[in-house]
Amino acid sequence: MVLPPPVRVFISYSWDAPAHQTRVLELAQRLRRDGIDAWLDRFTVFPQDGWPRWMEREVRQSTFTLVVATENYAERYRGDAPKEVGRGATWEGAIVTSALYRAGARNDKFLPVVFSKTDIGHIPEPLQSSTYFQVDTEEGYDALYRLITGQPSIVPASVGRVRHRPIAQEVAPKGAPRVELPIHDHAIVHSNLPRMPYGFFGREDELRRIADVLAPEARAWGVLIDGPGGIGKTALAIRAAELTPVGQFRRVVFLSSKTRELTPDGERALENFVVPAYLDMLNNLARQIGKPELTNHSDIERSALLQEALQTENALLIFDNLESLTMGDRERLFEFLSRLPRGCKAIVTSRRRTDIDARVIRLERLAQPAALEFIAKLAEDRPLLFKATDAERVELYAGTGGNPLLIRWVAGQLGQGHCRTVKDALSFIAKAPKGNDPLEFIFGDLAASFTAAESRALAALSHFTLAAEVRFVAEVAELSQSAAQTALDDLAGRALVTAADSEGRTFTLMPQVAHVLRTSRPNDVDAAKERLDNYAYTLIMENTVRADQFHQLEGQWPVVAAALPVFLEGPNQRLQSVCAALVSFFHYYGHLDEWLSLERQAEERAVQAQDWLQAGWRAYRAGYALRLLGFSPDIFAHADRAETHWRSAKAGAREHAAALQLRGLAYALAGDHSKAIGAFRGAVELDRGVAPDSADVANDLNTLAGAELSADDLVSAEDHLREALRIANAAGYDEGVAYITTNLTELALQRKDWAAAEGLARTAMDLSRRLGRKALIAQDHVHLAKALIGQGLGHEARSHASRAVEILSVLPFVQELDRARAVLADCP
Repeated sequence: MVLPPPVRVFISYSWDAPAHQTRVLELAQRLRRDGIDAWLDRFTVFPQDGWPRWMEREVRQSTFTLVVATENYAERYRGDAPKEVGRGATWEGAIVTSALYRAGARNDKFLPVVFSKTDIGHIPEPLQSSTYFQVDTEEGYDALYRLITGQPSIVPASVGRVRHRPIAQEVAPKGAPRVELPIHDHAIVHSNLPRMPYGFFGREDELRRIADVLAPEARAWGVLIDGPGGIGKTALAIRAAELTPVGQFRRVVFLSSKTRELTPDGERALENFVVPAYLDMLNNLARQIGKPELTNHSDIERSALLQEALQTENALLIFDNLESLTMGDRERLFEFLSRLPRGCKAIVTSRRRTDIDARVIRLERLAQPAALEFIAKLAEDRPLLFKATDAERVELYAGTGGNPLLIRWVAGQLGQGHCRTVKDALSFIAKAPKGNDPLEFIFGDLAASFTAAESRALAALSHFTLAAEVRFVAEVAELSQSAAQTALDDLAGRALVTAADSEGRTFTLMPQVAHVLRTSRPNDVDAAKERLDNYAYTLIMENTVRADQFHQLEGQWPVVAAALPVFLEGPNQRLQSVCAALVSFFHYYGHLDEWLSLERQAEERAVQAQDWLQAGWRAYRAGYALRLLGFSPDIFAHADRAETHWRSAKAGAREHAAALQLRGLAYALAGDHSKAIGAFRGAVELDRGVAPDSADVANDLNTLAGAELSADDLVSAEDHLREALRIANAAGYDEGVAYITTNLTELALQRKDWAAAEGLARTAMDLSRRLGRKALIAQDHVHLAKALIGQGLGHEARSHASRAVEILSVLPFVQELDRARAVLADCP
């Protein structure tokens, strides 16, 4: 029976539920053994664009998302989990969790999973009507497996339940047979294959592809395995040779141009068994097949005579590390291989991709299950690694990017110097001394081969945190788009950059390459940073004047995101100008994570520069971003810091009014309407003392009315909204008019004056559309839907509620999305 392609599944779970972490990992491993492409955060290195966006992308790309129900997970969905630190911090966790629900068009994409009946009550509210799967029973796991595969007749291959046990035992139980391709008893006359001291792990798909090419009926002369240094090209070539069928080859000849190797103690030069040039390879090959007399002939004769001698040899030739050869020698060797007689095949390994008439296999990082097996093997004679926890072993995999050589090198540092833990050893990578620098060993020799265009493209790409389009790289590198495209394509051929799309229009740089580049080409990197700074600064300042310009900035968001760390390192005054300019843009497009992070770091910079006025505004804006994310406790701390900074700056009434307003927003979010009203009234009085009919006063009155609406004081709310609307109209404050009209609509809805609410909602929507405020437009759609439902026009209301959900599904405003969905559910 032919099985369908693997189904991609993402597993979402709460990081602060330690009792479930190992079980979640075991579930993922079991699904993978059963042919399902299961993923979770522990299977990846730290994403360049951050965990929230990475998880949203995983959910979007996966066929199903498994939601592991725990008490903490349900709390995160509501946004009221306890304060914590790190990747699972409350503010980030709630964003991620809500994003999981926004990413799918239907809830049947999300499958609730429990490990025991006690977890059933913790299934998040939106999924409580869904069928749940209790995977600590065989029946529950089988039901989940069959739903995912869509193959009710297929029985999972794995045996036994998901149990709580260490990863090392799960991956490689003692005494259990390894699952791998069979080793045949070869009828080989001669073989000089090197030993692999730690065995071989994973790469089953690559081994099958090589076996297809080595088969007698295959037309290609062999395989080129390329990829970054240390990724396991040599080991794969040796393993493929070991697995060739009985009698296919009479000889296996292994020749290597590798001149150095990296051990945990440093680099070591290789002299024995090294064939450094093309003619040396021919001479060595002649001796290996028992024809040493051929070495006495001229170059041209020697090549032809070797081809003739190989006709009866049925030889498998392995040429290793060809990047060590000169370009001319590589071309001559490939010409020789293209003329191999039938019955002979070759496997070539190289860091540099070459356009040849052979199958090319690009070797990427080792998959996590195979890497954990490798780590378990290394741990057998390394006591500190043996004691490492499951989480530390996964950290070792993530921190090395799944590169086997880096894994082995880091493992070798344990117990040396101050490296007592995996974390210590990983941090030592960046501080490794000359002569024992694994990143320099893996990538450093390639730096000398870069063209000027390649150097510029790499230097530009080293600053991008998101996949960058060729046009962005070209701009920062000061190259034409065609030159940038050519350079990036060539660099991808050497496994230094990775195409992020199938068309090769967007690229990312391997983090390890960026580290080496900053060491080997600092001038290029600094020049690219300066160009990025100037380009992004101009881009921001020219496209944040009006809301109708924001789409220009969003279209070049990878450039802006790349420049933010540069601004944070640059002059404080320039940084503060950027922060002020980006406020409305961040709010408009919902880049709340980035906004919060930037404001907090910019506040620190302002404090260092004793720029107390701007430090206060940065604390205020960060607090406002938190308010949009829905976290009241942290907002009070930001209000306190803003007040402290502004006291140091001897700021005026406007700043103190802003701090009061931020405090009022925190009280309102916490449901303390009385204190919120008191804080907003204080802000009104302070701003009136500065300018009675200013936009600030209109804003204060509007927020005050909002708190009064929540407290059911509709009379006071209407008085303050009418006054706010008068001031906003007189001041030409269009944005304020739109927000105030939206609140007037809410007032009419609370009074159940459906006709008045409909008219106000349509007016507010026209104003919001002119401003282009997406979240406000969505709120007006919700209000209009409610007004129509109140008048018995539910069918007409549905389109407005649906539009609100559609808009909010791509914005991080969780509570507003929940309200929109509730209204949609009320539509007939």
